[in-house]
Amino acid sequence: MRKIVAELFVSLDGVVEAPQNWHFPYYNDEMFEVVESQLAAADTMLLGRHTYEEFVTYWPKQTGDVPLADAINGMQKLVVSTTLESLDWQNSTLISGNVAEELRRQKELPGKEISITGSPTLVRFLIAEGLLDELRLLVHPIIVGGGKRLFEDSDRVPLRLTESRTFKTGVLYLTYVPDTVGAAER
Repeated sequence: MRKIVAELFVSLDGVVEAPQNWHFPYYNDEMFEVVESQLAAADTMLLGRHTYEEFVTYWPKQTGDVPLADAINGMQKLVVSTTLESLDWQNSTLISGNVAEELRRQKELPGKEISITGSPTLVRFLIAEGLLDELRLLVHPIIVGGGKRLFEDSDRVPLRLTESRTFKTGVLYLTYVPDTVGAAER
């Protein structure tokens, strides 16, 4: 069974919105290695509408000269939206019906991981539906102060830390999985 994994840039105060405005001073070889390895482990990218709209303005115009461009552009993309009617990016499929059912079906298909970058609303939905297998956070040592947070108005969800690393820039790389044992004990 394929895993659905989410990897997000997040500030110390939980902001995931507009990382291009605060994350680049912390981007180094260690972080590139993590991002590159996640892309290599996946053959499908899962995007919410907002992230798709941001990505489609940039990535399709990039060539092999830009790191990761070929991998991202060539990858299958599943886009969750109830408002989009068509998708312009190659290898993109719209999911607008029963999202949970379709993603359960996608997990049963052969292949590599299904990777989410950004899309916090979708990540919260996947957690609530029990569909997210791993949550990988790159926690940046900065307080942004405002913006969309990863866990706005979320229910309690027990998670178990399975990996942690500290980068030279002070970024923490944390991997969590659902904690079914901890949930039963609570």
